[in-house]
Amino acid sequence: MKRLGGLIPVLLGVTILVFSIMHLSPGDPAKIILGPKATAESIAKLNAQLGLDQPLYIQYFTWIGNVFTGDWGRSIQMKMDVLPLVIDRFNATLILTISSALFAAVIGIGVGIISAYKKYSWIDRGLMFFVLVGFCLPVFWLGIILQIIFGLKLELFPISGMYSPGESGLVDLLKHIVLPSLALSAGAGAVIARMTRSSMLEVLEQDYIRTARSKGIKERRVIYIHALKNAFIPVLTVLGMQVGFLLAGAVLVEMVFAWPGIGTLMINGILARDFPLVQGIILFVATTYVIVNLIVDILYALLDPRISYK
Repeated sequence: MKRLGGLIPVLLGVTILVFSIMHLSPGDPAKIILGPKATAESIAKLNAQLGLDQPLYIQYFTWIGNVFTGDWGRSIQMKMDVLPLVIDRFNATLILTISSALFAAVIGIGVGIISAYKKYSWIDRGLMFFVLVGFCLPVFWLGIILQIIFGLKLELFPISGMYSPGESGLVDLLKHIVLPSLALSAGAGAVIARMTRSSMLEVLEQDYIRTARSKGIKERRVIYIHALKNAFIPVLTVLGMQVGFLLAGAVLVEMVFAWPGIGTLMINGILARDFPLVQGIILFVATTYVIVNLIVDILYALLDPRISYK
């Protein structure tokens, strides 16, 4: 309950920051909506209808008060309520984020364990080199390269959309999700791999690992049962933090792969100066991020009974 209470000032800080950035950036939403030939009278009338002629602090308190009552505003561009629109698009982003997190976790943890077990060997150095490359590659560039190689050249996977025209099955979804998930998970997987290697190296030097080996326990069991469980807490921390990176990177990946999530919705909202829509999207993403980190905090105690939240 204490941690849940701590989320409130964080989210309030996010709302103030997002509101300030959107409203202090140049551009008039009414002029964008009405077009370049709009008269000053029509622009002023639309601003009054949208409440944009009020002082910023009144606009903010009106918006945040409505948010707490479940009214997240109405999209200026799409003429729809923001919250149902965001939730509908967030489902696609959530699928992409979860699949990317799974790719990042499986590949990152696997590479980190192998690298730690083969420490200072050519395998270790080779894996860490590829991890560094994966960390440095921009997600949008990697996505385009994957499209060219595996989509256009080899024709193994679709290069755009969430489903093929006329399709809606799980198999078709899995085909479409491979390339965007790989592009999005590269950076997160690299961070997880480095943290796993570092944590495993520290754990493998502990006395209880030497004791387990001296008892004749199989090496695979020593690595995956005794060592990995104790090395997993810092890895879990990094994995929880990478959710924010994945949600942010999803904006670029969705644009490259024409994925129908909140990324493309937010870009269109920014270009149209759709204040309620962009504010709602970022607030929703921020809320998701802090909830994930709260879940990570709770998982600490489940993984390690020595951790207490008294």
